[in-house]
Amino acid sequence: MASEFTVEPGAHVSVRKVPHMSWRRVLASSFRGFDPRREIHNPMMFCVYLLFLFLIVLTLAPWAFPDIARTYNPDYYLAVTVILFLTLWFANLSDALAEAQGKAQADSLREIQSGILARQVRPDGSLAWVASDILRVGDTVEVRPGEPIPIDGDVVHGAALIDESMMTGESDAVTRESGGDKTSVLGGTRVLQGTIRVRVTTEKGESFLDRMIRLVEGQGRDRTPNELALGVLLYAFTISLFAVIVTFIFLADFTDIIYIDIATIVALFVCLMPTTIGALLPAIGISGVNRVARANVIAKSGKAVEAAGDLDVLILDKTGTITVGNRLAVQLVTAPEVPMAELLDAALLCSSLDDTPEGRSIVRLVARRGTQPRRLEPGTFKVLPFTAERRMSGIVLADGREVFKGSLQAMETYGAILPLELRRKATEASRQGMTPLAIASGRRALGLVYFKDVVKPGIKDRLRELKTMGIRTIMCTGDNRLTAAAIAQESGVDDYVAEAKPEAKLVLIQREKAQGRLVAMTGDGTNDAPALARADVGLAMNSGTSAAKEAGNMVDLDSDPTKLIEIVSIGKQLLITRGGLTTFSITNDVAKYFAIIPAVFIAAGAGTLPGIALLNLLGLSNPDLAVLSALVFNAVIIPLLIPMALYGVPFRPRNAIDLLRRNLLLYGFGGLLSAFVGIKLIYILLSWMEALPWVQHLGLVVSHLLPLGGL
Repeated sequence: MASEFTVEPGAHVSVRKVPHMSWRRVLASSFRGFDPRREIHNPMMFCVYLLFLFLIVLTLAPWAFPDIARTYNPDYYLAVTVILFLTLWFANLSDALAEAQGKAQADSLREIQSGILARQVRPDGSLAWVASDILRVGDTVEVRPGEPIPIDGDVVHGAALIDESMMTGESDAVTRESGGDKTSVLGGTRVLQGTIRVRVTTEKGESFLDRMIRLVEGQGRDRTPNELALGVLLYAFTISLFAVIVTFIFLADFTDIIYIDIATIVALFVCLMPTTIGALLPAIGISGVNRVARANVIAKSGKAVEAAGDLDVLILDKTGTITVGNRLAVQLVTAPEVPMAELLDAALLCSSLDDTPEGRSIVRLVARRGTQPRRLEPGTFKVLPFTAERRMSGIVLADGREVFKGSLQAMETYGAILPLELRRKATEASRQGMTPLAIASGRRALGLVYFKDVVKPGIKDRLRELKTMGIRTIMCTGDNRLTAAAIAQESGVDDYVAEAKPEAKLVLIQREKAQGRLVAMTGDGTNDAPALARADVGLAMNSGTSAAKEAGNMVDLDSDPTKLIEIVSIGKQLLITRGGLTTFSITNDVAKYFAIIPAVFIAAGAGTLPGIALLNLLGLSNPDLAVLSALVFNAVIIPLLIPMALYGVPFRPRNAIDLLRRNLLLYGFGGLLSAFVGIKLIYILLSWMEALPWVQHLGLVVSHLLPLGGL
């Protein structure tokens, strides 16, 4: 059986190579960002881009604007133009670094796809080698030990030990087998032991690996609702700022005393715009998806990552999520006056043709008791498979004998008579966290088989972390109430739903969402697909069925359902990073206001506006250097914050009020203070440099090279 697979000595299990970024690619991409077709995707920086082009024209062709000759200073205009160029380049560099992380991972994944052949099973049963490119949905291929799986599919026959390290980076091999929920295999993974037949479930170019490459490269990344809302806020802020700047111009024109230089107006507009968050916003979104990818989870959209940070409710499946995996048959208990041999024979009869994990587990338990399966001739029996509605399975023999196994409730509905002693034993087993199934021949109950679930180590601590974050956990299981209550208490979930049919998960999600809550769910089976599709965050297991992976908006390559706890942390980190940098950017702008506005009006004529000098909190006496200091700080703060945008701010589970208080203090007050200190230090540095002889000589050279230099 599949559970008996072991990796033989000498069996090679590869490990995915760690992707490395190419700095040459990063630099090339950052300069390609000056293409207006790329700049226009970030409207905030596109405004800076247009002002940069406008200032280039002013600097090189001032005669086209006769009015600027009145105060034209070639050194000053050139300096403002260069600083705007650096501002744009730093913004492009943040995007390029974020995209390079995804492209490096995509390059390592593309190596997996190179020239895979497939052994196709023809309709007549013969085998033929074909290129994997020509395979279509519904085709069947056979894969033997040492061979790669050509394309995504479901195992329809056999069981195998599979190396998925090229996808997940984990060296431990995994088992995939027909029947149950661990049937899905990925193209590019390799069979280590066993021979399987796989039915193709995706077309070429739409395989999981293809979509994974497109996602990590950031192609077609939709902006999330929070990004759109923040964008609207920033645009409104910029438009209102534009109205203020226009007011200054009209004020100067009206008084005919105050004159504000055009380069200063441009610098004023750029500095007071929230350019910091505007430059880093795309990188924050891209890096959020990349961080999820580094956790071996593929997010189909940035919306899913962001939603994970706002979750209110997490619905967990029991088997494979809270417990280790498939339940194991551990004990057989006979009904009064029923010989054990009769129970063993009936258990083997109704399970030997049952391809579910439970059926296989019963066969192994009975085999350890020394009972061997009988041979059944074709046409002498009819198998009745398990269904969620019937909740029982079995076999009907040609002589009319019926043997079934299923839940006690299902057996009673069927008409089987369950002795009182058998009910008592079933209740006691449920209290101990086991799941009892009844075995009956006709309407006569023969006994019980106990299935044992093992709670995953550390799951209680991880669920406690979710509770600290304010997320309520609900376990949803098909087990009876006593078993569900025992597992819920042992694992530490907040609530549970027992005896749940597949549609119960969907009803539960709809009920929670109707109350305005964001809901997440993990699952791996076909019956989980509707609920995964309905949830705000649907985390499908890579080991699960293709239907589940298609329905979810995230896929965990490690098939660890508790990974959702890590995703929640990444989602919250993404939201906190964006909020923190937005707060930092806006408070920075407030500080720049006190640096530039007083300097501008003092230069224009301080005596005409009484009290303006009181706003000069930094004591900047040289207006040109004051503007340049603010502009330089506005540019250099972008690369200094790139690591925070790419890797996120440190996050520890806290309640929302504590997080808000901490971020306002750290990024609100910190942004204000850093701008005051930074601008003052840059002003001191520029004042010192201005007095250097070689700087003065350079200024003379620039003045003679640029037009109107002699004015």
